[in-house]
Amino acid sequence: MLNHLAYVERAIFLGDQVTDWQATFQAAPTDSVAEVVARYRTAVESANAVLDGCTDLAAPVRRPDSGKPAPSVRWALAHMIEATGRHAGHADILRELVDGSTGR
Repeated sequence: MLNHLAYVERAIFLGDQVTDWQATFQAAPTDSVAEVVARYRTAVESANAVLDGCTDLAAPVRRPDSGKPAPSVRWALAHMIEATGRHAGHADILRELVDGSTGR
């Protein structure tokens, strides 16, 4: 899921094109956990750099020309909060199925 979230960050804030979203849920067989975490952190840092100069949430995300209209900063931030929260919930459910811990 962390690999997928890295792709979502890059697509929304940097305009990267993703042709197969299902494939983003799988890291390469040779990727270590550290590499996936580093990829996500780099994507977040890149997204944060795009947002650093933002003064208007209604403005489009300032990203390299991707050939398609950029969403508003407000939409991009709300989408990332929602996507990250949803996938964190998925991860919590998977962990509970594995070890029975409910996080309480």
